[in-house]
Amino acid sequence: MKTHTVEKIGGTSMSDYRAVRDNIILKNGKAKAEGLYQRVFVVSAYGGITDMLLEHKKSGRPGVFALFAGADDEREWSDAVAGLRARMEEINATLFHDDVTLAKANGFIGERLDDAANCLGDLERVCQHGHFALEGHLDVVSEMLASLGEAHSAWNTVQLLKQEGINARFIDLTGWRDGEHMTLDERIERAFADVDFDSELPIATGYAHTADGLMKTFARGYSEMTFSRIAVKTGASEAIIHKEYHLSSADPRLVGEEQAVPIGRTNYDVADQLANLGMEAIHPRAAKGLRQQEIPLRVMNTFEPEHRGTLVTGDYVSDTPQVEIIAGRKNIYAVECFDQDMMGSMTSYDRAINEIIARFKGSVVTKDTNANTITHYLGNNLKTVKRIKKAIGELFPDCDIQVRKVAVVSAIGSDMKISGMLSRAVSALANSTISILAVHQSMRQVDMQFVIDESDYESAVKSLHAALVEVHEHGDAICAA
Repeated sequence: MKTHTVEKIGGTSMSDYRAVRDNIILKNGKAKAEGLYQRVFVVSAYGGITDMLLEHKKSGRPGVFALFAGADDEREWSDAVAGLRARMEEINATLFHDDVTLAKANGFIGERLDDAANCLGDLERVCQHGHFALEGHLDVVSEMLASLGEAHSAWNTVQLLKQEGINARFIDLTGWRDGEHMTLDERIERAFADVDFDSELPIATGYAHTADGLMKTFARGYSEMTFSRIAVKTGASEAIIHKEYHLSSADPRLVGEEQAVPIGRTNYDVADQLANLGMEAIHPRAAKGLRQQEIPLRVMNTFEPEHRGTLVTGDYVSDTPQVEIIAGRKNIYAVECFDQDMMGSMTSYDRAINEIIARFKGSVVTKDTNANTITHYLGNNLKTVKRIKKAIGELFPDCDIQVRKVAVVSAIGSDMKISGMLSRAVSALANSTISILAVHQSMRQVDMQFVIDESDYESAVKSLHAALVEVHEHGDAICAA
């Protein structure tokens, strides 16, 4: 029976090497031979690096990939590569204080940056000919660029740990100059075939090159998929994610650090609800493998290593019905489609609208219907929403389509089957003079969703948290892990 753990370290945590070393690798500075190994670490790129490689996750500011995909002038993306190189070397300089190791670190990532820049230049020149379309190569370009961030952080971490006397091993899953196309599972199996978990500490890249492409399927959640499959294929006893914050009852920045409580225990169903709101504990597809193999997932705070964090399992249900977390999402667009002819033809309308949303890669957070109206709440930018609206209008010219910017706030728990829960939530919002635009609650009763005006988002989170969570004395966790 395998006893090792597979642990993922997020980008913000990776940017603080001392905390990673002391709180995660050395377990609060107390390294013991029997506790140091039997672990695999899957690392993300340093904070902000993937944004520079691709595009900023929140603001949409273009990185190297976005500039290459949309620029007519090579100088734009090549200048971005130069800026990226300078930033990576700046990070290296904060980590390596002797000239020899620093030169090796800069040489490692510099060689890959040179390869990538040469590849982009060659591709751009080839695609100037009419027989070659740049669009057909962009998926591969995004994969290649994404791999640079994790290769950089993983290689650096291995060198730093070796300086500490730890037998760390670089597990490069990026397929750089490999030439072989294989599945994710095949690449993992080959990379870990000769790893000795008793005496080696594998540090694996969060990006892995696959025949189908991880970015194409999982976008920025690719490192979680790599982490999950490593846990499954190596038979881990537990999968652990180290973040810069606890999986808490609400965002501490909104409700206050004293009011927010670590959840402690929950299940994969709740994790899916969080992912739907863009607050992923783990990507739903990544969670699937862990759930099927009955591998528990633990979410820990890098900066509070003494806390056991939150344990996520498939079968957990709270002993008493309760709300475990208040979560939400701003920048949601409600696309309301009203058509008198929809009555009696709801299924065909719904199918057609869903196909349009899928064509433009729309992200549906929730939706509601009545006899002649379908409203989809989309977590996309306005440009994409306008394209979706236009396509629906072309297909259904008599349809009255209204678009409104809103927010969605949810009360979520592994068991909320208790009389009066919904009424208490509605009363809390009403007492804060918050107008509810729509309410959704499924028969499973694991979440209640409230659609509100975006300007009321922060007040809604605070009000629901105060009424449904803070009224209870939970101590250091809602349920001890």
